[in-house]
Amino acid sequence: MATTDAVRAAADLLGSRAKPDAPIGALTTYRVGGRAALLTTAESHDDLRLVASAVQASGLPVLVIGRGSNLLVADAGFPGLAVAMGEGLASIDVRGTTVRAGGATSLPVLARRTAAAGLTGLEWAVGVPGSVGGAVRMNAGGHGADTAATLTRFCFVDLRGGPDGEFGAERLEFAYRHSTVEPHHVVVWAEHGLRRGDVEESEAEIAEIVRWRRQNQPGGQNAGSVFTNPPGDSAGRLIDEAGLKGLRVGTAHVSEKHANFIQADDGGSADDVRALMDEVVRRVEEHAGITLHPEVRMVGFSE
Repeated sequence: MATTDAVRAAADLLGSRAKPDAPIGALTTYRVGGRAALLTTAESHDDLRLVASAVQASGLPVLVIGRGSNLLVADAGFPGLAVAMGEGLASIDVRGTTVRAGGATSLPVLARRTAAAGLTGLEWAVGVPGSVGGAVRMNAGGHGADTAATLTRFCFVDLRGGPDGEFGAERLEFAYRHSTVEPHHVVVWAEHGLRRGDVEESEAEIAEIVRWRRQNQPGGQNAGSVFTNPPGDSAGRLIDEAGLKGLRVGTAHVSEKHANFIQADDGGSADDVRALMDEVVRRVEEHAGITLHPEVRMVGFSE
């Protein structure tokens, strides 16, 4: 099926939920990048089933955006169906020490809500500007903890029609910034088993994490840490030691505040961000003999 026919087939199934030629770079925290052939927003499990039907009927490539905090979309855009997660998938249900959060739930919101409920174990999440679904996929973490430490169960939809449903955390085969969740999987909800804690202590820990982040990491248009840390080392240290803080390629530069952050200029180019990432990898390898690997997911770029 030709691409135009595939887009039309998906749009026919999605009806008014489909937005053709929609800007999606603006939905990422880099706020640069191109458009998608088709964009839809899912507000429920049933919506995701409809999206899955559209993907399978059309054969279009699919991109799950989430909160866009770990995503770089090429200036050329994405020639498929992009799926944004709506507020209908951002619920938080606390039952005893078990918390079920929708895949679109903001991690900082989840951290604060669980702390206020007298539960401990997710304070670290206040410093990660992503979603619950993204955290499951990437085994997000920080400040000595990660998603794998408390996740007990999850539910996902396979947009390509493979086996999906509810499973225990062991199915995810968690590792550092890794799980078995694929790009065409959508996490509908995730359950965490937390511990009883002290509200004041948890809120003080959250305040300290926020203070540390503001002091040590830049704001603005970025996606957080760009590269994963090599075993026993720090990507930020390696980039800094290679003298790359402030290095600029077009409309993108390495942060002066934290070397593992790349900042995009307002109205800048995603392709410049990618070119700068490639240059950082080249120079660190030349300087230290270590190859850095991106943590950021890149979409629409030629290899």
